[in-house]
Amino acid sequence: MPSQPNSPRFSIVVPAHGVEAYVRDCLDSLLQQSFEDFEIIAVDDCSPDASGEIMDEYAAADPRVVSLRLPENVGLGRARNAGMAKASGTYLLFVDSDDTMLPGSLAAIDRRLAETGDPELLVFDYARTTWDGRTVRNTRAAVLSGASQPVVTLQDHPDLLALLQVAWNKAYRRDFVERWGLEFPPGYYEDTPWTYPVLFAAESIALLDRVCVHYRQRRQGSILHSTSRKHFDVIDQYERTFGFIDANPRFDSWRPRLYDLMRNHYRTVERSPGRLPAGDLEEFRTRSARSLAAHVPAGRQDAAAAPAGGGGRGGAATRARKLLRRAKKSAAPVKRPLRTAVLRTYYRIQRMLPIRDDLAVFAAYWNSGYACNPAAVHRKLLELAPGVRTVWVLKAGVRAELPRGTARVHPGSFAYWRAVARARYFVNNVNFGSSLVKRPGQVHLQTHHGTPLKRMGVDLAEYPTALGAMKLTDLMRRVDNWDYSLTANSYTTKIWDRSYPAAYEPLEYGYPRNDVLVTADRAAVTAARRALGLPEGATVILYAPTHRDYLGQLHFPVDLEQFVERLPAGHVVLARGHYYYQDGGAEQADATGKARLVDVSGHSDVEQLYLAADCLLTDYSSAMFDYANLDRPIVVYANDWELYRTTRGTYFDIHKLPPGPVVSTEDDLVRLFRSGEWDTEEHTQERARFRARFCEFDDGFAAERVVRRIFLGEEAVPPVVSLSDRPAPPRP
Repeated sequence: MPSQPNSPRFSIVVPAHGVEAYVRDCLDSLLQQSFEDFEIIAVDDCSPDASGEIMDEYAAADPRVVSLRLPENVGLGRARNAGMAKASGTYLLFVDSDDTMLPGSLAAIDRRLAETGDPELLVFDYARTTWDGRTVRNTRAAVLSGASQPVVTLQDHPDLLALLQVAWNKAYRRDFVERWGLEFPPGYYEDTPWTYPVLFAAESIALLDRVCVHYRQRRQGSILHSTSRKHFDVIDQYERTFGFIDANPRFDSWRPRLYDLMRNHYRTVERSPGRLPAGDLEEFRTRSARSLAAHVPAGRQDAAAAPAGGGGRGGAATRARKLLRRAKKSAAPVKRPLRTAVLRTYYRIQRMLPIRDDLAVFAAYWNSGYACNPAAVHRKLLELAPGVRTVWVLKAGVRAELPRGTARVHPGSFAYWRAVARARYFVNNVNFGSSLVKRPGQVHLQTHHGTPLKRMGVDLAEYPTALGAMKLTDLMRRVDNWDYSLTANSYTTKIWDRSYPAAYEPLEYGYPRNDVLVTADRAAVTAARRALGLPEGATVILYAPTHRDYLGQLHFPVDLEQFVERLPAGHVVLARGHYYYQDGGAEQADATGKARLVDVSGHSDVEQLYLAADCLLTDYSSAMFDYANLDRPIVVYANDWELYRTTRGTYFDIHKLPPGPVVSTEDDLVRLFRSGEWDTEEHTQERARFRARFCEFDDGFAAERVVRRIFLGEEAVPPVVSLSDRPAPPRP
C-alpha cells in the first residue's frame, strides 16, 4: 500500500507514564534513525513525573514529534489507542518508552516492507537488555527465518504463535487495523487480545530477521513482576480474545492452539514467585480453572500438566553439587595473611553481639574526609539527638577536623570492624566496602553526592571507559544494603531508580549539604569571602570542572593562566580540581589573597566556596545543581561535549536545559565575561527554569528531615517549602 500524499510512512506511538529516566533515550533512538519519513506521537498518560514536559520539549524542537497530554491516567492500552487516533502514517509502530530502537531499524523495516509488497503485518526481532549490560537476543529468533516464502499467513507459518506476543515487535498497515476495528483494551495484559487477533486476521505477513528493538529488563519496577491482584486481568484478556473468535467463526480452527497458550500463560502467572498475593492464589486457581473449562476444545479433556522442572532427584543432585563445591573450597590451603584472618574472625564475633541503638557510622568520598551530605546530617544529628554516639571513618593520613566527641576510625582496623558490626545506623555518600555484612535491624542511608547529569550505576554498562574495572554485580550487592536513598529533586529520584535498581525507599528531602546555601545571610557570604582573603569588590569566578574518564587524570579544560590574563581587571578565579585528585593544577595564591588565580582544590568546604563566588564556571559537574540554589549566574564551558557524552553518557543535553550560557571555545568564554553577557535577563530566565527543576526539595531543612525520620523515627517531618516561598540568598 503506497503512502498517501503528505502522510508519513510510519506513525510511531510512544506511550509514557512515570518514565522520566528513560523517555529521552527512547525518543533519541527514534529521532536519530537514518530513515526520516515518520511521525512520533508521544502520549503522556498523565505521568506523575516530568515525562510529559520532556515530550513537549522534544515536540517543540522537532516537527516530527507530536506531544499528546492525556488529562487522566488511562493505562498503556488506551494510551496507545489515543496515539493511534492521531496517526496518519501508512504503518503503525508501537515503542514502549523505556525501550529503544536500534540504529538503522526503520530503514530495514521500510526496505523489507517494500520488498514484500507492503503486507498488512511485518514481524521483526528484539533483544533483551539487562541492568548489568548483557544483551540477549530472542531465543526463538529462528521463527523469523524459517518461513517457506517471503509473505505468509499464520496458517502457513503457525510458529509465529511461539514468539513473545507483544505489540512492539511488529509494524501494522494502518488500513488493516482500521478495517478490523482493532483497539487495545484496558488492563495489565492488554497485548493479549491485540496480538492474537492481529495474527489470526492478517492475510499477508512479512518477517524481518533483524533485532530492531532493545527490550529493557529492569531489575526493579516491572509491572509483570509486581505483587498485585491486577494479575487476575490475564483471565479477562483471554476471554476477550476468545470473544474475537466467537465474533469471527472463520478463525475457529485456532481455538485449540489459543487454549494451550492460555493454559500455559495461567500457569506462568500462578507459579511466578511474588506475582500474586499469597492470600489470592487459591482464588486465581479457581477462576483460571473456570476459564479453562469454558474453552476446552471439542474432543479434548482438560488435565493438569506435571509441575515444570525436575523432581526430587534433580533437587538432590543440585544440593550434592553445592556441597561438593563447598568441600573443595574448604580444603583449599589457607593463603590469607594472619592479620586478615584474625580481623575477619574478630568481625564475625562482634556480629554475634547485640546491635547498639545509640551508635551511628558515617563516611564520605571513600573515607577521604569530613564533607558533603553525611557531614551535614552528622552536624544536625549532634544538635537534635546528642545521645547518639557517632563514628567517622577516615583513611590513615587524612587530616579532618571532626566535631567534638566524634570518634575517628581507620578502615580495616579493629575499631572499624567493631563499629560496623554493632552500629544501628550507617550514613555514606558512596558505598561501604563489599566486606561489610549488613545485619538484620541495621539501617543504611545513602545520601549520594550530587544530582546526576552524567550516567551512573548500572547505566555505565554501555560505557566501558567510564565503567573501568567496576563490576556491576558487586555494585548492586552493595546497593541492596540501602534502606533509604536521598534525593534533591524528583528527577533524581527517577534516575536513582534507574541507575541503582533496588528495594530501598527514596527520601525526597533535599540534600543536607545545600542547607547552608539556602539559609545563608549577608554575614555568611561576607565571612566566606573574608576567609579566602578575596579583595573587596572583586568579581569572583569559581571554576569547578568535572572528572573525565577518557583522560584519567586531573584536567582543567581552560588554560587558566591565559584565561585570567584576558579577563577584565577586578576578576579573580578560584580553581577547584575534582575530588578524585588531591593536588590542584592551578597556581597557589599568596597569603594576602591578592592573586587573580587561586587554587582551592584542597579547600575542605566547597559550600563556602559557593557562597564566596559571584559566578560558577563549570562543565558537566553536579556542582551546577547545588550552586543553582544561590540563584547566581552559572556558565557552562562544554568544549568536549560530544566526546564526553560518547565516553561517559548523559541523561539530558545541557544545551537544551541549560542553567545559563553554554559555550564551547575559550574565545567565546572570554567574550562572555568581558562583555557582561554572563549575567543577562535571558540567562536569569534559563536559571529560573533550571532551579525549578533541580532545586525542588532544597529548602534549608533537608538535614532536619533526615535526622527526624531516620534517627528519631518521626514520620511527620517538616514539609518542603516551595521555591517561591524561599528567601532569595544574597549575592556577594
